Amino acid sequence: MIIDAKDLNRSRRISWPLPLAGLRGISRADLVREISAGITLAALIIPLNIGYAQVAGLPPVVGLYAGIIPLIVFALFTSSRHVVTSPDASIAALVGAIMLALAVPEEAMRVQYAFALALMCSALFFIFWIFRLAFLANFLSRAILVGFISGLGIEVLTNQVRKILGVVHSEASGLEAFAIGIKETIATSIATKGFFVEVVALIESIPHANLYSVAIGFGALAIVRVLKRYVPRVPGALVALVLLTSIVAIFNLDERGVGVLGNIPSGLPSFGLPDIAPSEYLRLIPGAFAVVAITLCEGLLLVRRYSRKYGYKADGNQVLFSYGVANLAAGLSGSLLTGNSPSRSAAMDAAGSGSQLSSLVAAVIVGIVMMFFTDLLGFLPKAALAGIVANAVLSLIEIRELKELCRMRRSEFAVAIVCLLSVLVVGPLKAVIIAFLMASINVIRRASRPATWLMQEAPDGSHFIPRESDSTPDDTGLVIYCFGAPLFFANATLFQEEVEDLLERAPADIKWLVFDASAMVDMDTTGAEIIREILALLSARGVTVAFSRASPSLTATLKQFGLLELIDEEHRYPTNRHAIAAYRQEHGRPDPEAGTASA
Repeated sequence: MIIDAKDLNRSRRISWPLPLAGLRGISRADLVREISAGITLAALIIPLNIGYAQVAGLPPVVGLYAGIIPLIVFALFTSSRHVVTSPDASIAALVGAIMLALAVPEEAMRVQYAFALALMCSALFFIFWIFRLAFLANFLSRAILVGFISGLGIEVLTNQVRKILGVVHSEASGLEAFAIGIKETIATSIATKGFFVEVVALIESIPHANLYSVAIGFGALAIVRVLKRYVPRVPGALVALVLLTSIVAIFNLDERGVGVLGNIPSGLPSFGLPDIAPSEYLRLIPGAFAVVAITLCEGLLLVRRYSRKYGYKADGNQVLFSYGVANLAAGLSGSLLTGNSPSRSAAMDAAGSGSQLSSLVAAVIVGIVMMFFTDLLGFLPKAALAGIVANAVLSLIEIRELKELCRMRRSEFAVAIVCLLSVLVVGPLKAVIIAFLMASINVIRRASRPATWLMQEAPDGSHFIPRESDSTPDDTGLVIYCFGAPLFFANATLFQEEVEDLLERAPADIKWLVFDASAMVDMDTTGAEIIREILALLSARGVTVAFSRASPSLTATLKQFGLLELIDEEHRYPTNRHAIAAYRQEHGRPDPEAGTASA
């Protein structure tokens, strides 16, 4: 096939997004259902966004603002009709870890750095969109994602349980002083206020727990879970907050140690640039890469899942653009950066929403609440919010997935556990680096030990039977060797060793060695050098070398490296059948009486 240069250049151009793609497919008959779903989404956004802002160590208003302008912008530009953008537990935990790594002491400056982080993530999303890098999501395996996200879920859950306890103070004496000493030792040894420090702090807090706060926190958790199981269309988070806030107000539990949110500024967000030095943006690059990587991998999988379920096409690169423009809006409007929300997307799917109209409705409702009802939000008990967030992060701890990985493949289970422990021991940021290293190592490990076979003709000649490459070749003098991967630096030595071993193991002198190159679609310079050495070795031993089933790309590569001229043209065959027929003709051996083979 001839490719026109104009077509090639056209394929490399930026594919500009199509606005309102997420609103397609709805009619007037769907409006009532979409509005109802939007109300439900707003009921989920308000408590969860407040909770996730607290997970990130930011004021509640920062989380609420994420449910207005960023939500609207994403809905207008995304190509997915079902995926909802919002801060989520994994994103909030990463933001909190980034702020901790930057050692930003004051809350006011921490907020500014969070806005700058959103802008940096936006820039990275735009870069990924311009260069069409959505395919990079495929490089983090299921095991790595399960381990990483589960680790984040455990860390956030531990933090929320501590908030449910509602401890205001504790006296350091006796065993408690010993526990504090352990906490300080751990914090010093791992150079972070990570998971194990939180566990020690949690244990230390148990004797000082506020029983009212505990009842409210676990009550919220129970209400949400019971309603989700038996009445899934009812927004359990909203019911829990209304009921428990009323109980706190009626019985004056805030005077008995139950913490409430307090004053929340009213009004819509205003626009402006973060108040930090331009050089500080460079410090945010590693953290921004971590956020973008997790959002990209999880988000694109979510987009594909819903597009396949409902039979429409969602452009992955346009989704990257929509994440970029949403986080640009977040950074400029003073809100927490936003990613994908599997829980809220699933809730909208269950509510019957089939477009982004529900997100637009939810954004309007959150805006109305921010203008007129923030005084009511100030009475929300912190323990109830912690219980709601704890329920949300329980879904991140993939116990079932871990069990399945353990049952299906122990090596991938081990990868997941290493990623999980990395989050808990060294923190999410360093764990992201470990996850990418493990992904790279896993790819190279698999490519360095590809499957290899000796292709043996069936007795009736109808087909070829693959045998393990370490099996003994027959005594016909013909060996067909199939290498099951592209040849490059990581597996070239294996290729050479197996060929040399074949020469030594053969019960009779090998006259022809045919390389079945059907899987060897490419090679690098190291692989080319190994091929050159093998050709020289086989020539010195008087072995005829032939290639079968070589792809056009491999043939071009062999020519580029000057190897094609070393292989006689009459010894390049389209199939193994042609190669074996040529061998029999040269050595006077008859074909089998029955059958043909097409391999």
